[in-house]
This record gives sequence, structure tokens and C-alpha cells, in this order.
Amino acid sequence: MRLNTISGRFAALTIIFVMLAELFILLPALASFRLDYLESRLERAQIASLALLATDESLASDLESELLQNAGVFNVVLRRNDIRQLVLSSPIPGPVAQTHDLREEGVPQTIDDALGTLLNRRNEVIRVIGAPVNQAGQLIEITMETAPLRAGMIDYGLRLLLLSAAFSIMTAILLNLAVQRLVLVPIRRVISHMVSYAQAPEDPRHIISPDARLAELHDAETALQTLQKTVTSSLKQKERMAQLGQAVAKISHDLRNILTTAQIFADRLEDSGDPKVRRAAPKLVNSISRAVNLCETTLAFGKAEEPAPTLSRFALAQLAAEVIEAETLASGEGAKVEFLMDIPPALTIRADRDQLYRVLTNLSRNARQAIEGTGQPGTVEIGAGETDNDWWIRVGDTGPGLPEKAREYLFKPFSGSVRKGGTGLGLTIAADLIRGHGGRLDLVRSDRDGSEFMIHIPRDMAILPAPQAVAS
Repeated sequence: MRLNTISGRFAALTIIFVMLAELFILLPALASFRLDYLESRLERAQIASLALLATDESLASDLESELLQNAGVFNVVLRRNDIRQLVLSSPIPGPVAQTHDLREEGVPQTIDDALGTLLNRRNEVIRVIGAPVNQAGQLIEITMETAPLRAGMIDYGLRLLLLSAAFSIMTAILLNLAVQRLVLVPIRRVISHMVSYAQAPEDPRHIISPDARLAELHDAETALQTLQKTVTSSLKQKERMAQLGQAVAKISHDLRNILTTAQIFADRLEDSGDPKVRRAAPKLVNSISRAVNLCETTLAFGKAEEPAPTLSRFALAQLAAEVIEAETLASGEGAKVEFLMDIPPALTIRADRDQLYRVLTNLSRNARQAIEGTGQPGTVEIGAGETDNDWWIRVGDTGPGLPEKAREYLFKPFSGSVRKGGTGLGLTIAADLIRGHGGRLDLVRSDRDGSEFMIHIPRDMAILPAPQAVAS
């Protein structure tokens, strides 16, 4: 039986606790033994006194020493009819050290006297006073040695401790057997089910069936069964989704090629001499462009994962200016969207430049398209700063804000799009890229005055050398 097992520790704790309980019982038991011992000496002394008083005086001298020896005392004094009489006497080996009146001792005093007797190794003479049995007088008084009393107490204590140890071991064995049967066997069964389930979690035959009799273990098995069913169902769903994703990726790839070809021909329709065809051509091109964009974003999201960021130090204002320039060109001439930037020129940041460009482009494009959808002028602002713990980048706009349903599913793929024809993948990919940096992308607010997103990128990464200035 090993101590690092439940049964081993349970048995050890049982033995320790039973022994501690017996130690608390030991002192009262020794006090009771001492009291019985002294009362028995008083009773023997009384019997010896009565026996001597009943004999002839000629025989008294011969019996006195034998009676005292059998009673284990030196002197016996009886008080009867208010007369104190020394009935039996013999030489005392030393002065009387203590006097104990058993008629007045309470339980605390009895325990204290027993402990004092046990700890005192010297053989002393004590006086003991008690009440005679059968009302054979007013009191009886004896003198005796403490060595036999102490020896008897030690012998009684050792026998009590040995009996307690045997009782503790037997109790531990019985409790250990009970624990093995009632607790450990069901636990090992649960562990066995967990191991077999881990080897093939998609197989529903390995799901546990709760049958424990103990309520706690039955609840644990029920919770494990629920967990296993959930995991198995999720694995099956993920497997189906993976298969569906592969099929969608293949379809999107082929469809993108077809639509690209159609887009080329649609561009040529703008040069047609038929006015109706020229008017319909831009709508057709826009529809095909949206379809191509859907295929490309689906293919991009279908990748296993984004590559880990390649960290470098660069000026954030320069990157934001590139994003604003690209979006300004995309909005075309006569656009009603104004781009603003509030970033200190000297602010540098450690991140993956390409990935952060994609994130800012996505947020800026969403803001621009939201404003353009209203037909009203508006602004998109990119701001940034730093604290002792992180860098923060803010992208805000004065657009119409996001509806409640879009905010609820904002970072879920194919669910958070507001724009007609959108996939909802842009913000999902952006959030994944920021998480790859150890940071987070949050929606700070979205109301009638516009929306505001905040990016936090932690600074606690390996310090890279600052970029060197390049001569223009």
C-alpha cells in the first residue's frame, strides 16, 4: 500500500486520527485508573483494620505486619464516633510528600494529580484520605508509596496504547476495504472509460453509461457522459464542416476562374455601341467583382491558419498613410469620404507590417463602405498611441453604426456582415491576425454617430533593434 494513493493515505490518516483520539482519552483513563488504585488500597486497608480489630490482642502483633503488607500501605487510621484511631502502623521510610483527599477531588484535579504522578519519577510517601465503605466510620486515612502506583499506571497506559494501535490498524484495514469497494473501484472504472474514449473519441460506443451507486460518483459519471457526448457531436460536426469546407474551396477555386474570364468579357461590354448594353455593363461588372471577391475571401479563410507574425520595428504613421492612400484611390473621384490620421510621426511599433496593413485596410474599407452606403459625407480617422504595456490603434468613422444583430455576430465568419454581398470574413481574419500578435481587437462603440474599433498590441516581446534611417 503506497502513500501516494487514495487508499494508502486514507489508511494512514485513519491510524493517525484514531491514535490522536486515543491520546485524548488516555489522560482521563489514567486518572480513572489512579483513582481506582487508591480506592482499592483504602478498601484493603479498611478490611485489614477490621480484621485486626476482630482478633485477639495476642494475635494482633503477629498479624499487623502481614496485613499492612497485603494492603500495600504503611499506616491505617480510622475515625469512628469522632475518635481518630491508629489501627495499623509500621515505620515510614520518609516524610509524607503530599496529601490527597479523594472526597474533595474533582475531575480536573484528578487528571492533574494523575499527570503529576506519571511525570514524577521519585518514589515518595503520600497520605490518602477517603470515606470507608459500608459506612464503617467517618473516614479512613492511609500512607503509601507512589512507585507501585506509577508502575501500574505506566503498565496500564502501554496496554491501552497497544490496544488502541491494534484497533486503529483494524479500523484502517476495514475502512480501506470499504473505500476500495465503494470509491476506488468506480473511480478506476471512470478512468478506464476516459482512457478508452481518448483513444477513439469519435466512437459513441466508448461513451460512459452512469451506473455508480454513490450520488457523487453518479453525478461525476453523468457529467462525463454529457461532456463525451458534446465532444463526440462536435467532432462529427467539425468533420462534416471540414469536408464541406474542402468542397466549398474546390468550388470557389473553379468558380473564381470562370468568373475571372467572365469579368474580362464584361469589361469589353462597356465599349459596346448599344446604349442599353453600356448602361448594364457596370452593374454586370460589379456583380461579377463581388462574386470573385466572395470566392477569394472564402479561399483565404479556408486556409489552415495564418502564418506566425514576423516582427519588425517600423513607423506606424507611414503604414497608416499607405492604407489611407489606397482607400482614397479605391473610393474614386468625387468621393464624400475624408480620411484623417492622428498618429505621432515618431511613433514606432513592433509587429508584422504586412499583417497589420491587412487589418487596417480591412477596418478602413469597412468604414468607407459604410459611409458610402448612406450617400452622405463622412470621415474615417486612424489614430494611435502607446502606454507602458501596449500600443493602441483606433479606427473610427462617422458612419451609420452597426445594427444590433451585426454587433452580436461581429467576429463570427459568414455572420457579421452588414454590407449586401459581404461575407463577414474580414473582421474575423483581422481579429485572428491581432490575436497572433498576442493582442486583441475590440469594438469600442457603435451608434448613430459612427463606429470605433480599438487594437491593442502588447509590448512584452523580444526587443528588436530600431530601424536605421535611410537617406532619401
